[in-house]
Amino acid sequence: MAVYVDAAIWKWVGHRWCHLLADDTDQLHRFAAQLGLKRSSYQGPPKTSAPHYDITGFERDRAVRLGAVECSREEIVAVFRRVRVRDFKRRQPKPVKQETRQDEQGVSRWAAGS
Repeated sequence: MAVYVDAAIWKWVGHRWCHLLADDTDQLHRFAAQLGLKRSSYQGPPKTSAPHYDITGFERDRAVRLGAVECSREEIVAVFRRVRVRDFKRRQPKPVKQETRQDEQGVSRWAAGS
């Protein structure tokens, strides 16, 4: 599993920002803690579609020194999509089997007590 950063190109409040993502949310939080990031700066479902931290260019440099993989814009988008799909599938409730029966006219009805 890996931790990823894109280029710090997003300007906001006097800094350039980028994204910190990982293949696994627990791994993402552990890495963020190593960087000294507050857990409150985490952004994930349902607030955002993929679990990540927004970090400054300075934090990005430290992340790379700690082993984060530098990604192009296209590569980080692919990571976002992969993580988002995996997280979405993990959060889906398991289907509840509902028993149905056909009435006299052949219309399916929910069975009583199910």
